[in-house]
Amino acid sequence: MPENTPAPENTVPAADHGFELKRRRRWPWIAGGAVAAAAVVTAIVVPLTAPAKPAVAEDGATLTVATAEGNASEQALVQFVADEVAPKYGITVQFKGLSDSNTINRAVSEGEIAGTVYQHELWLSQVLASNPDFKEEAAAPVFRWGFGLWSSKYSDVSELPDGATVSLYSDPANEAQGLWVLERAGLITLKDGVDKAHATQDDIATNPRNLQFTLLDFAAQSRALPDLDAAVGYTEYYLAAGVPIEQQIFAPAAPDEFAGQLTIGSDYADEENVKKLVAAFEDPAVQEFLATDPRVKGILLPLDAK
Repeated sequence: MPENTPAPENTVPAADHGFELKRRRRWPWIAGGAVAAAAVVTAIVVPLTAPAKPAVAEDGATLTVATAEGNASEQALVQFVADEVAPKYGITVQFKGLSDSNTINRAVSEGEIAGTVYQHELWLSQVLASNPDFKEEAAAPVFRWGFGLWSSKYSDVSELPDGATVSLYSDPANEAQGLWVLERAGLITLKDGVDKAHATQDDIATNPRNLQFTLLDFAAQSRALPDLDAAVGYTEYYLAAGVPIEQQIFAPAAPDEFAGQLTIGSDYADEENVKKLVAAFEDPAVQEFLATDPRVKGILLPLDAK
């Protein structure tokens, strides 16, 4: 019907033919259709409003453990647990790489993903501070990252010159770990009583070589190494960038605060599937794998590494 045509009356005169057409009232049928439609809507709404069972709680669920995309060593670790350890605990585990930290942590918080192994407790605390709706917790330490001082110009810490430019990571948690490494190397000292897991450059007490600091993100730091005197960063990023391990000139084992954690959703910690997942990652076979497998050796270190 054209947009501006008036609505027809119930009785329509037909002057040319000598009779008139009676239109039946349609409202009983419309009303009946509305009742039927309401019944259908009710039938649909009821099941949709029932609480959905989270993926990690489903019987026989495949438990996904995620890390950032492209992390070969962490993928190898999760795959080892999936193939060699998880069957002992009656669970099925799979790896998934996702693009960013918030995506991973939201999925863990909501129970769509069972856990992640790409972050330490300090990084997790930053994530939770920025996203107060996330409900997550560190369930168990799993490994220590290879993390140290790198230089393409000098082969020993003692060779770093006065005024050397040194890069730290640009996020607070890993900046603190970098300062810890520099203190262990004898290049700086931190103020007495400082929580070294949360230290910043303002907490430096002495800097006898007058080191100059620049903050860079993970990928940028390893690429910039030729333009720096030294940098403090993760082994995996340097090896991925083609930097030879010989350019790591100092690498103490990371402290407990920087151990990589299996992180789970707090709301699902008591689910049997999740309990079994934690037990699988705590299995002694995982530490043996970290100590011996060439895919992770030197990148992910066992917890007892010195």
